[in-house]
Amino acid sequence: MMPLTGLMYTRRNYAVKVYESIENVDPPIQGSVLTIGNFDGVHRGHQQLLAQAGLFAANTGGPVVVMTFDPHPMSVVRPDFTPQRLMPRNEKLLRLKEAGADVIVIARSEPKLFSLTAAQFVHEVILARFHPTHIVEGPTFGFGKGREGTPELLKKLAGEFGCEVHILQAVHLQVDEGDTMLVSSSLIRQLLSHGKVRRASLCLGRPFGLFGSVVEGMQRGAELGFPTVNLAVEDQLIPKDGVYAGIAQVDGKELAAAISIGSAPTFGDVSRQIEAHLLDFDGDLYGEKIQLDFLRFLREQQKFPGVDALKAQLRLDVQAVRDAQDVI
Repeated sequence: MMPLTGLMYTRRNYAVKVYESIENVDPPIQGSVLTIGNFDGVHRGHQQLLAQAGLFAANTGGPVVVMTFDPHPMSVVRPDFTPQRLMPRNEKLLRLKEAGADVIVIARSEPKLFSLTAAQFVHEVILARFHPTHIVEGPTFGFGKGREGTPELLKKLAGEFGCEVHILQAVHLQVDEGDTMLVSSSLIRQLLSHGKVRRASLCLGRPFGLFGSVVEGMQRGAELGFPTVNLAVEDQLIPKDGVYAGIAQVDGKELAAAISIGSAPTFGDVSRQIEAHLLDFDGDLYGEKIQLDFLRFLREQQKFPGVDALKAQLRLDVQAVRDAQDVI
């Protein structure tokens, strides 16, 4: 078997090697700089881990290796509490690559892996598969059965084999004087569930995006003079209902977009839809894959007394979207 196997994702003129399971890492990767985690969202905290790993790798000459999990470990450990993904799997791989990963190992989330004791995990997975010179983690890193392994234990177990373990401080962002945010995937999910997409974007280091395919809708937008694309999203967290200013990524182009999440109360609809009016765009996107990036929350969904009132508000929404583009 070749030393590195799996898919290759290319961006910015170089490729990342992707193993689709831990077992495929055979023979082991020599002299890696390793970081392990779920990395959902690949937010600023994750980016800090990879940046530091990259500095160590620049000195040692080894690859930066990211070991991540699919699906989320909670789907095995506590299925009733499994969080929704912040991004699809392939997008996570691309973002990890952009953040500095040379090799990505996707560990299958299964009881066999999570039943390993902390010592077994270090010896049978970390040391046996990756032969790391450095390991870089955050302060809440836990491993082994019941997450019994602590950063201190990792230092002890890996240090016995000459591996240096580095525990970085968590990333905090100051909101106001005396008010800071501890960047985490959980915080970002909470912010999005309250429509706070600007704060979520600050934690991510980029706008939050929804990914999906354009499907046929009710055609009401076109009848109102504001045609929309309807997005079908799979297995990804959807922000709070409301109207947002955003950007649509369509076939390599960026288009200003007024994004609506929710029902159509003026027409009595109760089904939840994701719609986007793409400003200054005229075309058919049915079946196309697009990305909707969220810039700011504009307003709540509301029921209008009639079509004319709704159209007047839509004109205001479009202007607000144009204004939002001017300040980014």
